[in-house]
Amino acid sequence: MISHFNYLAFAIPAFFVFLFLEYGIAVKLKKAHLFKYESSISNLSIGIAERLLNLFISASFYSLFFWIYTNYALFSIPNVWWVWVLLILVTDLVWYWYHRLGHEVNILWAAHIVHHQSEEFNFTVSARITVFQALIRNLFWCVIPLLGFHPTMVIAILVVHGAYSFFTHTQLIRNLGWLEYILVTPSIHGVHHASDEKYLDKNYGDVFVFWDKIFGTFQREEEPPKYGLTHPVKSYSFLWQHFHYYLEILAACKKVPEVKTKLKIIFGHPSRLDQEIRPMLEKRYLQHKASSSYRFKFRGYLNIQIIVSVILLTFITGLYPYFETVDKLFIVMFVLLTLINCGALMEQRKWIYYLEYTRLLTVFIYVFWKSDHMELLLPLVVLLFIAEQLFRISHLYRHYVLRYDKV
Repeated sequence: MISHFNYLAFAIPAFFVFLFLEYGIAVKLKKAHLFKYESSISNLSIGIAERLLNLFISASFYSLFFWIYTNYALFSIPNVWWVWVLLILVTDLVWYWYHRLGHEVNILWAAHIVHHQSEEFNFTVSARITVFQALIRNLFWCVIPLLGFHPTMVIAILVVHGAYSFFTHTQLIRNLGWLEYILVTPSIHGVHHASDEKYLDKNYGDVFVFWDKIFGTFQREEEPPKYGLTHPVKSYSFLWQHFHYYLEILAACKKVPEVKTKLKIIFGHPSRLDQEIRPMLEKRYLQHKASSSYRFKFRGYLNIQIIVSVILLTFITGLYPYFETVDKLFIVMFVLLTLINCGALMEQRKWIYYLEYTRLLTVFIYVFWKSDHMELLLPLVVLLFIAEQLFRISHLYRHYVLRYDKV
């Protein structure tokens, strides 16, 4: 079993080691304000979901890369040292156009916008990648094996390429001197995450800075950036952050009858989308608080849920081929419900108690199924109903969990 262990699973705890190092240095430098607890939890939740769901699609895309390479490769590119230099350049060029189009086409921006929602800029932001964005990105990567680079080489360079971008999401590293003229640095990438007008739609490169200079999208950091969206998302909801822009596109399309106009909305530039739609949808779907001067009281409860999700993610990543389908489905369902639960806790949603019941039932359904005792499910539901009536568990939950402390 160990010989088939996926060692990429170690990247997950490594991520947290660097995250804690960054936070520790920030505290030592009296810059703890660079982190906001709720935003960090939100960022990590999105990253956990993407890594988990990506397990189901990554192998399929490797097969797709190999099929394209075997049947349609335009050139026969050898595996020699200089080809790796060419490969990283090609990979970063493909990334540039994938990234740029992700900002210029509404339906692609709907997947990418999640990465830009955070108003902080630290290592946790690098985790804000949705599975929708991963799918689109992998389709762009198909260009590389089409050119004739072997799929094994492509996968290897994508790991390096992705690892590099992690380190560009921090404010603790400032100007790097002459490297600023070659590589995308935290300062250069921070400009890309800014909502200031002069910084919008700039610095799309991931590793090398010269693509932006060639295509006219480069901007050096001048004034300190204001991070996030020009119209901030007013929610930590896991579901809302993933799907709000798709709802905006849908609402905009419903306003016009012509198919041609609908297509212009779907494939048009985000700046031309009706900016009044999001406030309308927020008013309809979001639960607004009377005051924002409160914070979640039971952070420990939330931290445990994130820790459990990370452990399950690491476990399934390392041993994915050895899990049965029912095991994989249970872990996905449990983790996704937990992440939705985390967002709902920070939002203090009224329906969260019923979500907790759903998560509990998911665990028991899995246990009963694996032990071949599904007949116990109905008695359990009855028992939970009786316990609710006798002990008013929902009242205790709302009283002791759904509470805020004043800041």
